[in-house]
Amino acid sequence: MIIVMKSGAPQSDAAKIMEELENKGLQPVPLYGVERTVIAVIGEERELNVGHLESLPGVENVMRVVKPYKLVSREIQKEPTTIEVKGIKIGNNQLAMIAGPCSVESENQMEKTASALSKIGIKLLRGGAFKPRTGPYSFQGLGKEGLEIMRNVADRHKMAVITEVLDTRDVELIAQKADILQVGARNMQNFELLKELGITKKPVLLKRGLSATIEELLLAAEYILSHGNSEVILCERGIRTFEKETRNTLALATVPLVKQWSHLPIIVDPSHATGKKSLIEPLSKAAIACGADGIMIEVHPNPEEALSDGGQQLVPEEFEKLLENLKPIAKAVGKTF
Repeated sequence: MIIVMKSGAPQSDAAKIMEELENKGLQPVPLYGVERTVIAVIGEERELNVGHLESLPGVENVMRVVKPYKLVSREIQKEPTTIEVKGIKIGNNQLAMIAGPCSVESENQMEKTASALSKIGIKLLRGGAFKPRTGPYSFQGLGKEGLEIMRNVADRHKMAVITEVLDTRDVELIAQKADILQVGARNMQNFELLKELGITKKPVLLKRGLSATIEELLLAAEYILSHGNSEVILCERGIRTFEKETRNTLALATVPLVKQWSHLPIIVDPSHATGKKSLIEPLSKAAIACGADGIMIEVHPNPEEALSDGGQQLVPEEFEKLLENLKPIAKAVGKTF
């Protein structure tokens, strides 16, 4: 349910309504705008009397939300959310370009990557310090050491850090070093982790699960917003199907559908979607054309020596050429880098 207050209604009216809702065991979430306040009601609302709520002082309209998610819905916020990190805005006409290796392997590797990327204007540096791997014997990342390396390198080149958090116990540690906390596909429905990230107030990049529906992705985001963090960036990275020629199947229809249903920004990760570097450029072009707010691509100075996912990582020179080839597509849809 959404309660829309009248333009200019005092916040004391909204406060009384929220107190009444809390007394009924519901969670009111106020969204304060320039002219009016909107209250989203979280919880079992079927027994609420709409007529009673509409009669309260300051209330203009009461609407029941059909979708199971509320805070991420365009019904509660018409305008798209824009998230700013280190001067880069994600969710407006500026395309967010995120790049870096799959895993943090050494300071030399990260320094070479960050140096090359910063020279061509990239401000958002990705890299895995803690790595979730399908096999227990695969490289699991450098952990705290990798996190420290990434932060130091990013600071030298005035870049923002995006890295994955796997465990609720690591949220505080990673939030101290990273500018954006990433939730990987395997953890999209790790609800305790999502709740903890809702408390951090740091921007969260939420990847779609391997077999998750779009509604499930939005409900995962709802967990984060309902715990107080409105800065969520969605990421389409492909889903698991019967297709064997690509690592996953990139469902680009997700992008315009999310744009219709939610105010949150959404980016696309063609590296994980395909697992093949030859497919990154055409799918990046398609992602921009269908409305993505950004692209996340894996870049490594020596992919053949990478400790993980070398076959889907570009060298910096290939990435620079890719950016040039994406500019006409971006211009055609009113976007800039």
